[in-house]
Amino acid sequence: MTASPRQRELPELPPMIHQAVLDPLLEEEALHNLCDAARLLGFGGLCTSLCHLEAVRNRIGPSGRLRLFAVVDFPFGTIPAELKRAQAEWAAARGADALDVVPNLAAITAGRAEAYAEELAQICDLGLPVTVILDVNRLQPERLSLAVEAAIDAGAAFLQAGNGFGAATTPVQVRKLKELARGNCAIKAAGGIQRLETALDLVEEGATALGTSHGPALIQALRHPQ
Repeated sequence: MTASPRQRELPELPPMIHQAVLDPLLEEEALHNLCDAARLLGFGGLCTSLCHLEAVRNRIGPSGRLRLFAVVDFPFGTIPAELKRAQAEWAAARGADALDVVPNLAAITAGRAEAYAEELAQICDLGLPVTVILDVNRLQPERLSLAVEAAIDAGAAFLQAGNGFGAATTPVQVRKLKELARGNCAIKAAGGIQRLETALDLVEEGATALGTSHGPALIQALRHPQ
């Protein structure tokens, strides 16, 4: 396979893919197949819910190039702060390499940035890299700016544009999030990434990680263009 000029100018795609393993009804064989594909294709991460966390860790083995991301209070971010911290501690104790956290966006929309940041800081204090999942489709620009600033202050490593619900994340939203982060956080895009061209568009605008349920299909399209 010969890469297109566009692909040659962009970072290598497989290490940027965080394969989503979030379906609570996923059967064991399908779960194992996704884990095996992520390892064989050289993905950068597997993002899973707490119900699958131990099974995924057992399947992929010790921490290495393929990192295990556990989602915390996904998808709404509405449980009390002490329960959210408890979920994060539980995930850390069971082999998570990093945490994808849905913050208290209700606090941000109400103008309570300190409560939002304090909750995140308590999780960042656990010592694992934290991705803060932002619902960019619903936050007003001034609230998004506040959410980004407070997440950075709390110690976030990544900011995620989109949560996989509603409209797909767009390159414009990724670019805006990158501008707001001002180099203080890496940017992950998630939601609606089903086609190779969509993935490349998001990377061009500054995404350094891609959360998707379609990782193997993206690599198939990359290696065998039609």
